[in-house]
Amino acid sequence: MRSSMDRFVILMVALLSVIQSGFGFYLPGSYPHKYEVGDYLNVKVNSLTSIETELPFTYYSLPFCQPSEGIKDSAENLGELLMGDRIENSPYRFKMFKNESEIFLCQTEKLSADTFKLLKKRIDEMYQVNPMLDNLPAIRYTKKDGYVLRWTGYPVGIKVQDVYYVFNHLKFKVLVHKYEEANVARVMGTGDAAEVIPTIGKKDSETLGYMVVGFEVVPCSFAHNVDSTNKLKMYERYTTPIKCDSTSVSMSVKEGQSIVFSYEVSFEESDIKWPSRWDAYLKMEGSKVHWFSILNSLMVITFLAGIVLVIFLRTVRRDLTRYEELDKEAQAQMNEELSGWKLVVGDVFRAPSNPSLLCVMVGDGVQILGMAVVTILFAALGFMSPASRGTLITGMLFFYMILGIAAGYVAVRLWRTIGCGEHRGWMSVAWKAACFFPGIAFLILTTLNFLLWGSHSTGAIPFSLFVILILLWFCISVPLTLIGGYFGAKAAPIEFPVRTNQIPREIPAQKYPSWLLVLGAGTLPFGTLFIELFFIMSSIWMGRVYYVFGFLLVVLILLVVVCAEVSLVLTYMHLCVEDYKWWWKSFFASGSVAIYIFIYSINYLVFDLKSLSGPVSATLYLGYSLFMVLAIMLATGTIGVLSSFWFVHYLFSSVKLD
Repeated sequence: MRSSMDRFVILMVALLSVIQSGFGFYLPGSYPHKYEVGDYLNVKVNSLTSIETELPFTYYSLPFCQPSEGIKDSAENLGELLMGDRIENSPYRFKMFKNESEIFLCQTEKLSADTFKLLKKRIDEMYQVNPMLDNLPAIRYTKKDGYVLRWTGYPVGIKVQDVYYVFNHLKFKVLVHKYEEANVARVMGTGDAAEVIPTIGKKDSETLGYMVVGFEVVPCSFAHNVDSTNKLKMYERYTTPIKCDSTSVSMSVKEGQSIVFSYEVSFEESDIKWPSRWDAYLKMEGSKVHWFSILNSLMVITFLAGIVLVIFLRTVRRDLTRYEELDKEAQAQMNEELSGWKLVVGDVFRAPSNPSLLCVMVGDGVQILGMAVVTILFAALGFMSPASRGTLITGMLFFYMILGIAAGYVAVRLWRTIGCGEHRGWMSVAWKAACFFPGIAFLILTTLNFLLWGSHSTGAIPFSLFVILILLWFCISVPLTLIGGYFGAKAAPIEFPVRTNQIPREIPAQKYPSWLLVLGAGTLPFGTLFIELFFIMSSIWMGRVYYVFGFLLVVLILLVVVCAEVSLVLTYMHLCVEDYKWWWKSFFASGSVAIYIFIYSINYLVFDLKSLSGPVSATLYLGYSLFMVLAIMLATGTIGVLSSFWFVHYLFSSVKLD
């Protein structure tokens, strides 16, 4: 028995050893790569990007040097393609831990009129080149007013006194760390056990290797002697020393003139551990403001929400307690003198106008909200780190499709509840839930995609990917939604605690428009979002890395609580003035936050994206903002309807009214 147990322990430790040696504690797609001294390091390039236009273009759309083996696209996931990333190989290559300087890359053909015009346009639009090494974007440091600023990538060129200069010499610095192989046997194994367990990759560990933990670039504009480069081949050394001075420019761009590209590289051993190599990208400027602002916002909103909740619960509880303390005669007398919300007992569960549309929107809202919660949770746990490009978008699509079953179930069951158990028509409601939000999203994205196609941008979704998205929609999402609808039709509808009168009660004239109060209610949920919204918008439109998903998860939970509270308060206030049409009002009470987000998006466009140029760029921005606002409205409105329904059901089941 002991021998069997020993074998089991050894087997488990060996299994852990294999798992850790293959993946360690690193996330999928971000495991370390070991390079021995002299191994080739190949630099890749992503799409050219600009915060001026928000239109990405392929790197080789400009007259840059091309690799001798030809241009090859890297394998990209669905999320990268949707984000407009086009990662390609480049002619830049290094040898591990071998410093090189004055390396000649190529001499381009003489610039034609069209190429010269395009190059000047890209420089005017402040386009950035985005090289990558071992999945790390190149980082650039600049100084301004005594502060060190960090940027990813480097500009194509610069305009000085109406003269255009191109950055044709790159000074790379690669930070490396000695390869440290994690092995369970070495950590946990002692005595004979360490000898029994095989050491994975033991031969590799005996040879000295390094991991790339940093990638820096300094762009320079250097005027080469074109005549002296005519006989040089790629990767040969330039004949004269090249002085890389980032503060001065000398390589002007002229029509009919060729451009010479060169580079140099140095390696530096660093104390940075491999898991910490992304810290330089995550410590962008304004991080302290980010943390303190979010914390302050959370504290204020939590305080306000607590006050609203306490006042609200005290009001309702006092009303119920006062009624329950009366004797039967007093209750009967009180029933004759009903006032406030008790007067609408026969109408409070009356079906709203357009009930199927409400059910479809609530079903889609459940799907979007569930996708947001699960995606942000996984991102907060580190499974969707910036090191794994495109995984965030891919994960959102995956969870959205899977949660189609929840959308169908909620939409159909709510429809049956409102319809007092009616079975007929559930298939139609499930179909509408499967096509409502995806159909609107498809219409918006197709329109924007035609604009991107017309601009020849890499942000345009390829036709093949369009076909894949449609197949995912109709072959996975729609069937799952119909399955959810089937289970919703089979489930028993929620029974109302009171009967609904055949003749609807007349609603008294209100002192103020009820919709005005509903629209104003969105300000409180917006207060939980606007600080975080600024950083999310900066991440999307300013090219900054967003990484505080833990804070975002807290903000999302707080948003759900505040939306529920706001909707409860508004529903109770309407019932107190004998307005029993609470279904749609509860939806828009919390869903109206989308209006303020759209207004904020326009404000961000006007004041923070002042440099955004061209009607195409502005249309893209507003189109994507409209898409985001629609999703937020459905998610927050769903919270309002479901919480108000629970409250009204609880309120009228707590007091027995004849």
